[in-house]
Amino acid sequence: MKFNKIQVITAMKETGMVPVFYHSDIEVAKNVVKACYDGGVRVFEFTNRADFAQDVFAGLVKYVAKECPEMIMGIGSIVDAPTAALYIQLGANFIVGPLFNPEVAKVANRRLIPYSPGCGSVSEVGFAQEMGCDVCKVFPGDVLGAGFIKGLKAPMPWSNIMVTGGVKPEEANLKAWFNAGATCVGMGSNLFPADMIKGNDWAGITKLCSDALAIIKKVRK
Repeated sequence: MKFNKIQVITAMKETGMVPVFYHSDIEVAKNVVKACYDGGVRVFEFTNRADFAQDVFAGLVKYVAKECPEMIMGIGSIVDAPTAALYIQLGANFIVGPLFNPEVAKVANRRLIPYSPGCGSVSEVGFAQEMGCDVCKVFPGDVLGAGFIKGLKAPMPWSNIMVTGGVKPEEANLKAWFNAGATCVGMGSNLFPADMIKGNDWAGITKLCSDALAIIKKVRK
């Protein structure tokens, strides 16, 4: 573990964006992470989406340590504690899940690693915070909407929210999330168009990332 909890949370807050990506081919994954890094991204979530994803992640973390030294690598789509432990051992600096599992929180807390669980209600966010989750993921964002974050933050203004699902690298979309009180956004398919990945257009992905980060800077003012 190269980055501590405070460094991870600070990077999430400062950049405001966490790309979310999975690919079974490590060479594609390396190119994508490097493209994001060149675009200014400093926190990256690789997802545990298929068989042998752990092998890809293990190789990716070693590559990133050399080629993208300031990139903080985390693992997403984690629903149980044993899988969280496996990825922490492989170098994950933070853990993200689509749901909240207190057993994952225990493993993450034991190693002082941030755990951002998927929460779909105010009570879930509250329970997650009790278990030491500093940044809660509101998921699915496109279902819950910006109004959910705004409503949640009124009585619980201390909450740090990462919204994932339905986030687009467009000004109107990003403005809505940050105006509602999001700490950062998780962005997946909209940041990695299939045709760009297929065509090895890494420069295009770098531009999408830098443009998105510039929009976030602008709408936060």
